[in-house]
Amino acid sequence: MAFYLGIDIGTSASKGVLIDDRCNIVCQASCGHETDNPRDGWYQHDAEAVWWGDFCRLSRELVVRSGVNAAQIGCVGLSALGCDCVPVDTECNALAPAILYGVDARSKPQIDELLSEYGPDRARELFGHDPCSSDIAPKILWFKENMPEVHERAAKFLTASSFLCAKLTGRFTVDRYLAEDFLPLYDRYTWKVDARECARFCRPDQMAEVMSATDIAGVITQRAAEATGLVAGTPVLVGTGDSGAEAISTGVFRPGDMMVQLGSTAYFIYLADHMVDDARLWPGTFIIPGTYGICAGTNTAGALTSWLRQELYRDAVEAEGHGGPDAYSVMAHDAADVAPGADGLLCLPYFAGERTPLNDPEARGVFFGLTGRHTRAHMVRAALEGVAYTVASHVDIIEREHGLPIGRIMLVGGGTKNPIWMQAIADVCGREVSVAKVTVGACFGDAIMAALAGGAYTSWDELARVLGVAQTIVPDMTAHELYASRRHIFDELYTRNRDLMHELV
Repeated sequence: MAFYLGIDIGTSASKGVLIDDRCNIVCQASCGHETDNPRDGWYQHDAEAVWWGDFCRLSRELVVRSGVNAAQIGCVGLSALGCDCVPVDTECNALAPAILYGVDARSKPQIDELLSEYGPDRARELFGHDPCSSDIAPKILWFKENMPEVHERAAKFLTASSFLCAKLTGRFTVDRYLAEDFLPLYDRYTWKVDARECARFCRPDQMAEVMSATDIAGVITQRAAEATGLVAGTPVLVGTGDSGAEAISTGVFRPGDMMVQLGSTAYFIYLADHMVDDARLWPGTFIIPGTYGICAGTNTAGALTSWLRQELYRDAVEAEGHGGPDAYSVMAHDAADVAPGADGLLCLPYFAGERTPLNDPEARGVFFGLTGRHTRAHMVRAALEGVAYTVASHVDIIEREHGLPIGRIMLVGGGTKNPIWMQAIADVCGREVSVAKVTVGACFGDAIMAALAGGAYTSWDELARVLGVAQTIVPDMTAHELYASRRHIFDELYTRNRDLMHELV
């Protein structure tokens, strides 16, 4: 029997699974890590310690704990947080801390510079949307302007999955799904480096080779085998972003399917059968041939509940440390005792700026409507509902503005452990949402892509039959009507206060 390994590196934690050829989980493991926040608006990782360190730790643990002979692992799949950038030398050693995805706003001056230089219409044409903090080209420009020696020395500028693949195989690659985050440095039709556009940012030779996520990039080198506990010669996929892999893990394979990932941030992928033009979002190709993805993302979700836990539930955190209940479960229990609508309290969850559809790194979080009767439980409930409102805004753009059918919404990520949050999303959107049978996340998507590439399955359709739905949450339409009546207040809180938010920055 063959086995397949999948490992995903996330913002605050990494996970891995080992599955058999029927997609049954044989063993799983996880580990946490810190995200450095050295300055306001800066979020970064030590790529060697966090990305590579976690991969090696998890691969070794999975092989040892499972008892599986590493020689039986038929293929390795991998993913990691996307839209990030790390400069590396020819041996794939990181030359500086990796700048993370859209939550990191340090490249705003470079984005403003590009908008001024290109003009909004040309910039939109080149980037495929309004340039934002999720784009990698402005991050490369930031290195050029702020760390010129590192920029010059860099052999490649990589995203996290590319970094891991290069560490494992010695080959510098990036999948098409993530290559779009590098626009305009690649020609989106040929996926070759666009030397003319690239010149503004870096040398053409500093760009990785574009392949498909499920292509075999190469095999485990002897050096990587010693670090990971895997066997030299084991095939390795090119890999992809964590959100794409997470969508795959839920069975989001067909046009009309939508994934809502509730992690540190929220990320959305809607599958269409054609390219959609919307500068507010991130339309592009998807991992599965013949499908296109409308991607979008917020800057906070679980990160907001983590902040509430640390600041308002220190007693529960302390009790948890002494053997008491998990602090998050205490928060969820409190939120469950508050009626939908949080007794008139609204939360704008823009605690780290906001990505889509606002694309405003200077947006700020707001609790609106506080009175003396509100408690910390109301604030938790309002925060969960605030994220649910942002989910609904993306559903409306896809369905009402573009006229695209949404067949099903699959929820995934750590937020699915909170039934109040899932119910709030169903109620605010006014539609059913479902949870997959396997909720491990992106690492499971990596493993099943490895199984497909490794020959355990012959097609995506065959693979889809193995996956299924564990739970469907039905909306409470009375609650939906309440939320709908307050939707305009949520929307206008930002538009009316945007200028004031910017004055605070």
